[in-house]
Amino acid sequence: MYPTADGRLPFGTELENILYDSRVRMTMPRGLDERIVILDIDEKSLGEIGRWPWSRKLMAELTQKLFDQYGVSLVGFDVVWAERDSSSGIEVLDRLAGRELKGNPDFQKSYSRLRSSLDFDARFAESLKGRPVVLGYYFNSDERAVRANALPAPVLPRGAFAGSNAVFPQWPGYTGNLPVYLKSAAGAGHFNPWPDSDGISRRVPLLIEFDGEYYEALSLAMVRALLAQGTGETPQVLPGFPEERPDALEWLDVAGVRVPVDEGATALIPYRGRKRSFPYVSLADVLRDRIAPESLKGKIALVGTTAPALQDLRATPVDASFPGLEIHANLIVGILDNEIKFRPWYTDGAEVFFLILGGLALSVLIPRLSALWATAATAAGIALIVALNVAAWNGGLVLPLASSLLVAAAIYTMNMAYGYFVESRAKRQLAGRFGEYVPPELVDQMARDPDRYSMEPKSAELSILFSDVRGFTGISEALKPEELREYINEYLTAMSLIIRDRHRGTLDKYIGDAIMAFWGAPVEDAQHARNAVRAALEMQRECASLNVRLAARGWPRLEIGVGVNSGVVRVGDMGSRVRRAYTAMGDAVNVASRLEGRTKTYGVGILVGEATRSRVKDVVFREIDRIRVKGKDEAVTIYEPLDSTVDEVEVRLWEQALGDYRGRRWDAAGMMLRELHRMRPGHGLYALYLARIEKHRSEAPPPDWDGVTVFDEK
Repeated sequence: MYPTADGRLPFGTELENILYDSRVRMTMPRGLDERIVILDIDEKSLGEIGRWPWSRKLMAELTQKLFDQYGVSLVGFDVVWAERDSSSGIEVLDRLAGRELKGNPDFQKSYSRLRSSLDFDARFAESLKGRPVVLGYYFNSDERAVRANALPAPVLPRGAFAGSNAVFPQWPGYTGNLPVYLKSAAGAGHFNPWPDSDGISRRVPLLIEFDGEYYEALSLAMVRALLAQGTGETPQVLPGFPEERPDALEWLDVAGVRVPVDEGATALIPYRGRKRSFPYVSLADVLRDRIAPESLKGKIALVGTTAPALQDLRATPVDASFPGLEIHANLIVGILDNEIKFRPWYTDGAEVFFLILGGLALSVLIPRLSALWATAATAAGIALIVALNVAAWNGGLVLPLASSLLVAAAIYTMNMAYGYFVESRAKRQLAGRFGEYVPPELVDQMARDPDRYSMEPKSAELSILFSDVRGFTGISEALKPEELREYINEYLTAMSLIIRDRHRGTLDKYIGDAIMAFWGAPVEDAQHARNAVRAALEMQRECASLNVRLAARGWPRLEIGVGVNSGVVRVGDMGSRVRRAYTAMGDAVNVASRLEGRTKTYGVGILVGEATRSRVKDVVFREIDRIRVKGKDEAVTIYEPLDSTVDEVEVRLWEQALGDYRGRRWDAAGMMLRELHRMRPGHGLYALYLARIEKHRSEAPPPDWDGVTVFDEK
């Protein structure tokens, strides 16, 4: 990485620019400055008047109207008049008068009488005479740049900066105004931009060197023209050098007004706000007399364009698309109000001094403090640096900030690096253990206090999830081996991201196409049941999206069953001497596995146990059945969590049907179930209960039957 022209590394320069822009945005005064009005050649004007450039006859009328009717104090044109206006046909008539009709006395007499009215260039030039009008022009940096038309007189002669540190770019060409305009106008200034290396306009060259002489910017020319109105004489521009450094260009003096500049005579633009910080008036409204004369009386008028097609928009610290007109306006009021920031010659030396002083102080202090106090001390030092810098900024002084911040950060980083690498060893080991099981944010949480977490087995209340692909044997037989690999990888990846990353679950293992996961370990989770249920619901929704992608590839449809249960289990690093894994074991785990297996029986996507249901309050559930495994006395109630797409009418009908079923009201239950089956023909739950009713009708259940369904352990 090599230093840039200002002696800083590219990264330092970029950071300095960012910090400079931040200070501009934080401290700009905002509000509307009504001393300058922008007369805008906007889209409205182009639509009403026609495409640009307009006739000089029209511009002559505009100039006269602005002074005679509206009473403006000064007009600046942010445009250049580089070509003659032949729209009246004067060039054709001149040729006829000098050739074909040279001997026609009637034509010569009539044309002699009319020619002055047809010379629109002369009419525009005449409208400029005796009025404070400043024209614009530009220099060209192309190697083969032309030198078109005329330049105004230089404001400073050759040798004005001899023996100084002033360095100006060389401009090989220019495009100026027609000489007839230049002779009539009160002045002219260039409107060349001067963006930094990142394309942002932060400064404007108030002087440009051309053929050894120096030419002023449009904003400076307008200030001089304005100051001349009080004295009748245009003030000179004088370079300013401090007594301590007579070779260091530091300001330009205009009638006692100091304008801070750098060694290239560029001035920082004092942005007062985002675009439209000055009144805007469409030029079409001025020409059509649609504004009140007092709205412009005594004001400085800047004529230019904001129309995107005319390409006068700049990237600035305050706006990505800022009209070039407003850059001139900001400079004019900044010069008049003495609000342009300055950077004296001694700031470089002061920067080095404070960098050494602050660096030594931090280098001595930080190693003696704990990590917490070292961080606090560094933060306090940075805050002090920023506060002093902002205070200097508010006083008009621009001091570098990036280098001080970088040095403070570098010293802190180097002093803390050793401790960081030593302490992070345990954290890296912990992350290696758990990185595949739990989401990164939980690993980070564990790493902040690794002593609290271990892989040793312990008892904990968890929520366990099992999922399995239905009919996977048929799917595997329908796909080629490489297709099956992609199929199962896509499925497992999608489901794992839902469990681990979106719902902060711990992935236990893959058992072929099955997934086991749990919540509540290794990091405690007060919402473990809720997170498990939410993950199960999202897994079912993701299957619908996944099936669209699978169908597009001609692959079999995917359906899964999910079982969720909560309870106290043993969790930790368990296994044999050959292979160990972080897993959970216990009755609650077995119940979750059996619930997943029963989803196909009941024709539902998810089944949760009673313990899980009681812990989740913000999910709607419906009871599916009460079941008991042979050999056990206790029955458990199982539920299906519902997403927002389930019809409330369907839920109420099901609850009524289930109540009638358990009350042995077979006819009522059957009627409700047939209605539900009509509403959801493919739902296996309703078909299952209809079949049970038919069985109970043919073989009545015993008198002590309480609606519990008994299953074999397997």
